[in-house]
Amino acid sequence: MRCIERGAAALLAAATVLAGCSSGGPESARTAGGVTVVTPTAPIELPPSTAPNAAAQAPARGAVRLAAPAPVRSWAELRVQAAHRLVAANPQGTYLGAVPETLLAIPVLEIELNGDGSVRRIVVLRPPRQAKDTIEIAAEAVRRAAPFGDVSRLPRPWKFVETFLFDDDRRFKPRTLD
Repeated sequence: MRCIERGAAALLAAATVLAGCSSGGPESARTAGGVTVVTPTAPIELPPSTAPNAAAQAPARGAVRLAAPAPVRSWAELRVQAAHRLVAANPQGTYLGAVPETLLAIPVLEIELNGDGSVRRIVVLRPPRQAKDTIEIAAEAVRRAAPFGDVSRLPRPWKFVETFLFDDDRRFKPRTLD
């Protein structure tokens, strides 16, 4: 019984910390870069990429062509593979060294996938308080890195969360690789 009480206390403490991250109620919604940003208690869905059928198009000049994703057996494997694909697809916009002591922004995205690993939708779970443009940078990085591999054999829902650690140069590191 003590284990359950300790678990409940830890959960309550985590909820209290997260509640302190909000910047007000739903009335604090604002628009930044064409994306409506609201408090963390109300996740926002980002619109799909502006390019029609972006995943099916050939990469633009200078873009990186990724190898086919490896088969995954668990969500943990998928998250690691997705983080590596994010870095490989965005070599100029990422860093792999030590995370700076002070970060510019830390957006948290939930990526929902189709069975084939293509991106179905992206939801912002935690928008940064400053540098709102990092939300779109992260979302475009996810779209460039897709597809993430066949997830049809993994348990539903087919989604995962990635935290993007942005430095002052607006380069990111997926937290999964930290």
